[in-house]
Amino acid sequence: MSTPNSLIEISDVSKSYSLSSGTFFALQQVNLKIDSGHLVAITGKSGSGKTTLLNVIAGIDRPTAGRVVVNGAQIDRMTERQLAPWRGANIGVVFQFFQLLPTLTIAENVMLPMDFCNTFHRSVRRKRALQLLEMVDVAEQADKLPSALSGGQQQRAAIARALANDPPILIADEPTGNLDSSTAQTIFQLFINLSKGGKTVILVTHERELAESFDVVFEMKDGRISQDASNKMSVSI
Repeated sequence: MSTPNSLIEISDVSKSYSLSSGTFFALQQVNLKIDSGHLVAITGKSGSGKTTLLNVIAGIDRPTAGRVVVNGAQIDRMTERQLAPWRGANIGVVFQFFQLLPTLTIAENVMLPMDFCNTFHRSVRRKRALQLLEMVDVAEQADKLPSALSGGQQQRAAIARALANDPPILIADEPTGNLDSSTAQTIFQLFINLSKGGKTVILVTHERELAESFDVVFEMKDGRISQDASNKMSVSI
């Protein structure tokens, strides 16, 4: 059973793909729990299963076996029609390459999740977008197209977009991998601040030198997960 503060619980989850050479296991009997408000890192070499695990948590990938409970919902049993609005309300996603829509302004990009999920009245959506852009320090770029912004500014805008519907969980796949070290540190500080503000933030990252800033670090190898000795929370393995 989930603990009272357990926001995410993954039980005996495997994800396999049938290839011409045989069955490939991206995840193998993964078990973990993540509590509300934690800053979590998922590390490991390329091909170790990091992104697949993140996608399973977000309901982007379905497990071949096992149980995935996120914010009280068993998402592995949901239909695609159920998953889309659930994800919009519960998960904010930040990508390595920003993925802002190039023909929309920055403010319009941030408003898009609100339009999709109808989470805020139409009359207040732009105001909320501007507030979020102010929080990540790019409000002055609100009416520009993404191409006019630097990489760091675009990633800040992408974080604002991920927060548009006020989801309890923010996930990010190598969010600083395409940025210079100084900008990456600034972006990482944003994630720390969001976690301190109550968001559960899960990052796939290679920045192991930042491990002391995380509440927990999961290291993956060959689709399995192990516990780092520096973890500050209990982990079910």
